[in-house]
Amino acid sequence: QVQLVESGGGLVQPGESLRLSCAASGSIFSRSFMTWYRQPPGKQREWVAAISTDSSTAYADSVKGRFTISRDNAKNTVYLQMNNLKPEDPAVYYCRSRGSGHDSWGQGPQVTVSS
Repeated sequence: QVQLVESGGGLVQPGESLRLSCAASGSIFSRSFMTWYRQPPGKQREWVAAISTDSSTAYADSVKGRFTISRDNAKNTVYLQMNNLKPEDPAVYYCRSRGSGHDSWGQGPQVTVSS
């Protein structure tokens, strides 16, 4: 099973930026479909962004134009650059790796947006 270790969460003010990282174990990262989800307080988990093995990307409407997902296959890492954070963005953010017979989740760093 692929292990995912996330980092980069924290507390920021509205309008500021954060970058989340998700590092994967093993040697199949380049063949894995990577996704970011988030779970706001008291709400269900929701899909945020995805990046395929050929680096094609897709975004939820709520983050389109503000968030950017990217991957570095040499570092086995997927990133979520979050710009212009808004009061509706606070959540626990999870990365997910799928493919080659695995489906793994990260532990979920907390992102807080508060003035």
